[in-house]
Parts: sequence; C-alpha cells; structure tokens
Amino acid sequence: MSLKELDLSNSEIAFAGKSDKELQKAAWLFALMNKPWLVNVGSKVGLWAIKANVPTVEPIVKATIFEQFCGGTSLANCQANINKLYEQEVQVVLDYGAEAKTEAVDLDNTMLELIESLKFAATNESVPIVTLKVSGLARFDLLEKIQAREEPLTTAETEEFDAALQRLKLIGDVAHKHKVALFIDAEESWIQDTIDGIVTKMMQEYNKEQVIIYNTLQMYRHDRLAYLKAAYKEAQKNKYLLGLKIVRGAYMQKERERAEELGYASPIQVDKAATDADYNKAIRFCVKHYEHIASCNASHNEESNLLQTQLMEKMEIPRDHPHLNFCQLYGMSELLTFNLAAVGYNAAKYMPYGAIKDVVPYLIRRAQENTSVTGDMSRELSMITKEIERRKNEK
Repeated sequence: MSLKELDLSNSEIAFAGKSDKELQKAAWLFALMNKPWLVNVGSKVGLWAIKANVPTVEPIVKATIFEQFCGGTSLANCQANINKLYEQEVQVVLDYGAEAKTEAVDLDNTMLELIESLKFAATNESVPIVTLKVSGLARFDLLEKIQAREEPLTTAETEEFDAALQRLKLIGDVAHKHKVALFIDAEESWIQDTIDGIVTKMMQEYNKEQVIIYNTLQMYRHDRLAYLKAAYKEAQKNKYLLGLKIVRGAYMQKERERAEELGYASPIQVDKAATDADYNKAIRFCVKHYEHIASCNASHNEESNLLQTQLMEKMEIPRDHPHLNFCQLYGMSELLTFNLAAVGYNAAKYMPYGAIKDVVPYLIRRAQENTSVTGDMSRELSMITKEIERRKNEK
C-alpha cells in the first residue's frame, strides 16, 4: 500500500456518514461559531443559563453544539455514534466530560464513572482508550499546593491526597485488567509537575508489557520537548514502555495571563512557529523510537499528520502498528480522521459524553479556543461547504 493512496482532501470519504440534512445543519452551526463576537456573548449567556437552570436552554444546547461535539449524555447513548464511526474504521477515545469537582463524594463519583467507562470500552472493539483528568479525581487547589511546596500539607490534606491516589490506583487496576488504555490529560503548568509525577509512577506499574498509561504533552510549552526526551531515558532506565499523547495545548491564554500577573517567566513558546516546530520534533522522536514509545498524534494540523504518515512510510512501519496513532476531536477535522482510517492508519475520535449541564464548560472552551485562536471554524465550514457542493454537482 503506497502513501499516495492517502488523500486528506477527500470530502466524500470524510462525510460519508452524514446525510444532506446533517451536513446543512453542521454548516449552519459552524457559520455561527465562526463569528467570535457571537461565540463570546453566547458562551457567557449559555453558561449563566445552565447554572440558573433555565428550562429552555438544555434542549437548545443538545440539539446544536452538544450533538456536534459530544457522543451522548451517557455511555449507552454513545453506542450508536460509536458504531457509526466504526463503520468507517474510526475508533473512539471516551472522555467523561464533567469538569473538576471539589467534594470527596463528587470525586468518588467521577472515579466510578471512569471505571464504568473502562468496562464499557472493554466490550467495544472500537473503543481502545478512555481519558481522564487528575483534577477530576483530586482537588485542584490541593494539586497546586503540592507543586508549590511552599508549606507542608496538613494531616487532612495528606489523607485527601492519599484518597486521590487510591482513586487513580483503582482506575489503573481496572484499565490494566481489561487492557484498555488511559490517556491522562495535561492541565495547567502550576499543577502539571504534580500530575507528571503521578503518571510516571503509574507507567512504572502498568506499562511493563504493553502501554496502558499515556501522559499528555502540550507542545506550546517550551520545556516539553526536553521533558519528552528525559521521560524516554527514564523509561528505558527503569524498563517500562512510555505512553504519550502529543497536543499543541489548551490553556495558552490562561498561562500567559497568570505568568504576567504573578511576575514569573511564561512557560509558553515565543510564537506559533516555535510550537509547530517542537510539535513536529516530538512526532519525529516518537516515531523514531516507536518500539519503546506508544504515541498518539492528537492534532488538527494537516502538516503534522502528514509528517507522521511520511515517517512511517519511510521506516516501513505497518500503518496499523499499535504504538502509532492519530486522534481528532469528535465533530471536527473529518477530512483528517476518516481519510487516515480509510487507508489503514489507527485513527480515532476523542468523544466527550455526559449530562449536558456537566459538559457545557467543555463545549464553551472548545468553541472559544477554536474561534479565537486557530481559526478552525472557518476551516471546518469550508470543508463542509465543499462536500455540499460536491453532492449538488453529482445530482
């Protein structure tokens, strides 16, 4: 199978699973989301309305942005969408979309939901991975205090952290038992060192024979390429496999504002070009060491996806090698995901699910990031419009 068979512009393959009506609805939605002022106003009003339990807002959200970017309100509700994706050989990364909580009972409930996700994934051939946030299992402020090391933990805080580690242990044991991988998301830099330490210990425990645990590297941070290389040396030294999800990142504006406010050097790259360069270097490193690193190229950037396919072709690595994967968000970048899957690469959709009120913060963040920072909405709209026109011309 030669690389020329990969065509990332094939809209017919990309949107084969959508009816004409669904395409028109997606075009309308992306056209609205392509207006930054509307996204900004709508985000504030939508978040307020959800918190205030305005009765009409949930049906509106469900029929629009939720349907586009989420798999369902529950695991069972996701099944039809999971099956639909798998008809085109696309796999699913399940993400319980509830934002971080603070009370122990809520953190325990998140743990139980993640365990159910893992068991559900184990029964679905096309769901090899579940994702989690450490801040969904441990209070954010506690993680921040541990990293700051400015004062010792109280007895209560030590017990609280031990409880968080136990939650992660229970989840890790289930993942290992069922051979379902865990993507552990990257978070803000002021808690990321704490997360890195936790994830490294989990890799040491669970990644001896196959990769169960993946850390996430946000390449908009200028220190992550060095971290990647150090993590590889650590894994080689201690004889475990390294698991990594490579992303550009999700907290850039927040990171810059905090660094300026508190007067420390920003961890963010000087510009987008530097981020892109480090991202592609990370992909090269992971592919070069693919026998010891399992990686997921989680990018909506066409160049970065093509780079990995070219490297794999050059090194004669099978397209379906379990250590080399691609992933894009559910409801976006269909040209990448479906065309990669169509020629045999491991391509997946990152599928959030959960109660509408719980996933609204995720949806708002997604809309704001893609509208204001990367211009993804314009690109998505142009892709959908292209397919609508192609179908018209075919009739």
